Amino acid sequence: MNYLAHLYLAQPTADSHFGNLLGDFGGQRQLIQIPDTVKNALDNHYLVDKFTDTHPLVKEAKQYFSSKRKRFAGVAIDVMFDHFLIQHWQRFNEQPLSEFKKSSFALLGKRIPIMPVRMQRVVTSMTRNDWFKEYETISGVGLALDNIAARIRFANTFTGAAEDIARYYSELDEIFLAFFPALIEHVNYHALENS
Repeated sequence: MNYLAHLYLAQPTADSHFGNLLGDFGGQRQLIQIPDTVKNALDNHYLVDKFTDTHPLVKEAKQYFSSKRKRFAGVAIDVMFDHFLIQHWQRFNEQPLSEFKKSSFALLGKRIPIMPVRMQRVVTSMTRNDWFKEYETISGVGLALDNIAARIRFANTFTGAAEDIARYYSELDEIFLAFFPALIEHVNYHALENS
């Protein structure tokens, strides 16, 4: 899952928001000391990633990407699922998305001083420029994915992944709507941040 989904699955605290994103930035090895609240949130991040990466519906979604992009289909699905979460936000949260983002960005801002340097840069850019606004449209998703493709350190054919998403939009949307409630149930069942 990508950043919005990880934040959605976090608790409404600064440590939880920090920990639930930290897994994408080197995890615990980036910090000398880590409070239990952050460690539990980091474990939640890994729980979400493992469930997502091994789920049959996610494997099915990868089949909708062309052979030249299949190697990075998981990355495209992560960003695409944030798009679908935005599209169906009211199904999953009574709080308006604009209020959730404002609160979430404020919580992340409280932990910027202790974040690893790369995470500081990404979170600062994400919150100042509201990356999730980009994810509202397929063209915005495409731009985000093309930017990721440009940062890959070797030649690749990942650019243009939004073409595959647009072509199979309704099928991928259906997969998201079947998958995301199962993910929420999985996170709630394990309740790693309630211990």
